[in-house]
Amino acid sequence: MQNPALGRRRLPTAAVLASLPFWASALVVMPVFVQAPWVRHQPFSSCLFGLFLAVAGILLSLNAERSQQRDLGALILGFSGSWMAGSLFWGWLSAHPVLHLPVEAFALPLAVAGLNTRWRCACAFYLASLVGTVFTDLSMAISGVMTLWPDVVTATADQAPVLLQKAASQVLTPKSLLVVILAAALITRLVAECRSRADQFGDGSSAWAVATSVLFTTLVIDGVFLGISLLAPGLSGLI
Repeated sequence: MQNPALGRRRLPTAAVLASLPFWASALVVMPVFVQAPWVRHQPFSSCLFGLFLAVAGILLSLNAERSQQRDLGALILGFSGSWMAGSLFWGWLSAHPVLHLPVEAFALPLAVAGLNTRWRCACAFYLASLVGTVFTDLSMAISGVMTLWPDVVTATADQAPVLLQKAASQVLTPKSLLVVILAAALITRLVAECRSRADQFGDGSSAWAVATSVLFTTLVIDGVFLGISLLAPGLSGLI
């Protein structure tokens, strides 16, 4: 059936839940609710879980009979790279924000080299996540929020919410708001471009669809995190 208002076919709920973009978005959200509290208390086991994800993703992709399952395995492999980088940084290096991007980019050469292979979905997830991190970190650096980062993550449980709220409030200054709006506009433009390419390319459409979901979900998560940091900093997951 066609939806006359949208002019496109409405997918059944089961099909949406089984789609690659859905799982790409879910994996972007997962670190907020699972990794953040885990890595604060057990960073080593969190890193080991990243290795488990990598092995599981490889095995699923190599042994799956359907292309969708192979792509899902590759997606899990790409997510494992982001998970391990996050575990390493937030577990031991969180007081040094200048190291955040280099740590997140540890698998960049492999991801670029694998874009034209069967692992393109893994590479698309990892690279899109990295692009989102670049925008977030640059926005924090330009707005001056990054200078407050070490104090927030090393503060006591009583002080951290107040410091985080103060850092988030700095984003509301005119200069910072302009930076954030510009970054959001650029990400939105990238999302539109990735979506367009997903509609055009055959074999590579799944990778572009993954990149679209990752970038869009990253934008939403950043917005939600800013709101929580302002209104309920204790629930942010960062502290």
